[in-house]
Amino acid sequence: MEELKQIAKETRKDIIQMVEFAKSGHPGGSLSCVEIVVSLYYNVMRHSSENPKSPNRDRFILSKGHAVPTLYSVLSRNGYFPREWLWKLRKTGNPLQGHPHLLSTPGIEASTGSLGQGLSIANGIAIAGKLDNKYYRVYALIGDGEMNEGEIWEAAMTAKKYKLDNLCAILDHNKLQIDGSIEEIKAPYPLKSKWEAFGWEVLEIDGHNFDELLTAFSEANKIKGKPTMIIANTIKGKGISFMENEISWHGKAPSHEQTEQAFKEIDESP
Repeated sequence: MEELKQIAKETRKDIIQMVEFAKSGHPGGSLSCVEIVVSLYYNVMRHSSENPKSPNRDRFILSKGHAVPTLYSVLSRNGYFPREWLWKLRKTGNPLQGHPHLLSTPGIEASTGSLGQGLSIANGIAIAGKLDNKYYRVYALIGDGEMNEGEIWEAAMTAKKYKLDNLCAILDHNKLQIDGSIEEIKAPYPLKSKWEAFGWEVLEIDGHNFDELLTAFSEANKIKGKPTMIIANTIKGKGISFMENEISWHGKAPSHEQTEQAFKEIDESP
C-alpha cells in the first residue's frame, strides 16, 4: 500500500507539471481519479507494454477523456511510451493530445472525450470478449457529470441485457462538473439504487482508499450474470489544498509558483 501511495504522489506531480507546461488542461478531474487508475494498472489489470495488443489483455476505457493526464502518467511509468512525451502535452506534433486518441498514443484503447460514449465502447469490447470466448475484463471510468448524457443509461441497459459480467464501470463521484455541482446542474441521485434499478451490482467506496479500491475490484471479479458499478467517492483536485473542491480548477493550468506549492504539498502529504 505504501508503494501505491508513493506512485499516486508521483502521478499527481506529473499531472500538475504536464498541465502547467501545456498552459491548458483539466487538473481537477485528473487528480480525483488518480488512485482508481493507479489501482487498475498496478494491481488489478492484466496488461503489458511489451505486448500491448495481446488478445487476452484487460482493457481500460477512460470515458471522461479530459482526465487523460492521469492515464498518460500511468502509461508512461508502465513503459508504453517515453516519459519525455508528457512534457509536450497538447503541443502540435506530440502524440499526447488533450483527450485520448487511439491512433496516436500507445496503450490507449479508445478515442474519447465526447462525454457519454465510453460506456458504450466498453460494452462492445465486453460483448466481443464473450463472443470470442476470451476471459479479459473491461474497465470503464465515467464522470458523475457525464451521467447527464442519455447514452450512459442506454449503455447501462445494454450491459444488463447481455449479462456483461466481464464489465466493471467506475464512477468518479467528485460531485463537480464544469458548470457547478452535479446536484445543481442535473441531480443524478440516488446513485446506488438507480444503478441497481438498471440491473447492475453496485459497490460504494472511498475512491482515494487503496484498500477499499482493491477489495471492490476483487469483489467485482466474482459477480456473475450482470455488470458491476463501483461508485468511488472522490474529491476534485485531491491532494492540493487550493484545488480541492474548487470548480475553477476543472479546466485551467497552474502558474509555476502554484506548481511549486502543489509539489510541496504532495511531498508533505501522508
